[in-house]
Amino acid sequence: MKSASRLYAVQALYQMEQSGQTVEAVTQEFEDYRFGAEYDGDAMIEGDPDLFRLLVDKAVNYQAPIDQLTDRALVAKWPIARIDPTLRALFRAAGAELAHSDTPPKVVISEFVDVARAFFPEGKEPQFVNAVLDHMAREAKPDAF
Repeated sequence: MKSASRLYAVQALYQMEQSGQTVEAVTQEFEDYRFGAEYDGDAMIEGDPDLFRLLVDKAVNYQAPIDQLTDRALVAKWPIARIDPTLRALFRAAGAELAHSDTPPKVVISEFVDVARAFFPEGKEPQFVNAVLDHMAREAKPDAF
């Protein structure tokens, strides 16, 4: 359920950025229509609503410091504004969990690398995500390393 919540949080943040919808509207939509929904005979996994809400709320409410943390982890020529919107949403959700939860950083990194694999199964993005999140985690929670 927690893994699914991380994936849903990335989708929700992406949807908010693309559509301009509010946190409340998107959160409600996901909880009512996506968690455990069935599409073409395939059931979606139930999410953990508490983790989902924490990630989305903190990613939105602390977007500027999370984006700054991400920018410091990126190469100077690639500020977060130039990153693919899906990866931007992923970094914001992961940054929210790194900075605002008790989840061990290595777990956050592993989980969000898996999310990157779900979105980019054939690409190099999972390795990129791993490197950026490792840098972010070492800055956000240096005592964990």
